[in-house]
Amino acid sequence: MFRNIIFDWSGTLVDDLGPVIEATNAVLGNYNIAPLDREEFRRLFRLPYREFYSDLLPHVPLEDLEALFRPAFDAAITPVTVLPHAREKLEWCAACGIRTFVLTSMDTTAFERQMDNFGLRHRFEATYSGVSDKREIIHQILENHGLNPDETAFVGDMTHDVETARHGGISSIAVLTGYNHAEILARVRPDLTVPNLGTLRVLFERSAHTLRPTATTTPPSSHFLTDFPMNTQDTIEIHRLRVHTHIGVPDEERAESQTLLVTVRLTSSQGFIGLSDDISSTVDYHAVSLAIQELAASKPRHLIETLALETADMLLDNYPLKSVSITIEKHILPDAACVAVHLVRER
Repeated sequence: MFRNIIFDWSGTLVDDLGPVIEATNAVLGNYNIAPLDREEFRRLFRLPYREFYSDLLPHVPLEDLEALFRPAFDAAITPVTVLPHAREKLEWCAACGIRTFVLTSMDTTAFERQMDNFGLRHRFEATYSGVSDKREIIHQILENHGLNPDETAFVGDMTHDVETARHGGISSIAVLTGYNHAEILARVRPDLTVPNLGTLRVLFERSAHTLRPTATTTPPSSHFLTDFPMNTQDTIEIHRLRVHTHIGVPDEERAESQTLLVTVRLTSSQGFIGLSDDISSTVDYHAVSLAIQELAASKPRHLIETLALETADMLLDNYPLKSVSITIEKHILPDAACVAVHLVRER
């Protein structure tokens, strides 16, 4: 199992999304830009944050924005809290002898204050804060502390965290408790996605009981991930969804809109364990159905096989799925109930 874990801070161990949104809107308001609601912010915000602000305020120096953001963050009404399961996860790591670190973009002064206020400083061997681009120092952290990449994972809530792990040659574990939606995280394909740190602790505990490394060999992290005894058969199914499209080999057939029936079976990457009855921790089947209908209507095609392939690629690219099964029915032959194609694709 992993012997070293590097944690992101915001959205992974603590929930500071509310104050960050308040402070961001204060900055935007100073330049007469409309405020972002929570969902807009989670879809737009990214790290390094200079790239986020360069889209919204391309001509304003970053230091000017930071000078507005920091006092607005300190004055925010929404409190910062430790995320559920974070303390238990850190305690479990300490009990198992797992070395823990923090790598965060948060301003160092605010980070140090939060770490002391929450009594978490003693949980980490070392912390790195105020890092705009985490990719720039991930190798330095591994070298400074003698961390074997095969025994190390980076746990974070944003695509930048996954990209940082990949840049450092270590495993990436995405949690769905923070700044990026599940479908956004799925685009960068983390090695493992979990709804929260509680689920991650359960998976680690199960792995500790099922893996038996010898004194001279340590399973590489990729093996560790695939050996989790997760329920890979937790599925969401949408049966015979009606989609409208222009499809068919003859030009005259494509000229008329047709109704096809699409059935999808979605196998979740992390299963249904630990969802906490929270829609953001699972695959939103309403969003999936709308995406399938939009894709079908987006352009004419000759073959339903083509639509099936495009649908599978779209779902795997945008949602935290292990595999998809797709059946598309077309009512075209007069003496048959339907013509259907069926395919299965895995990530």
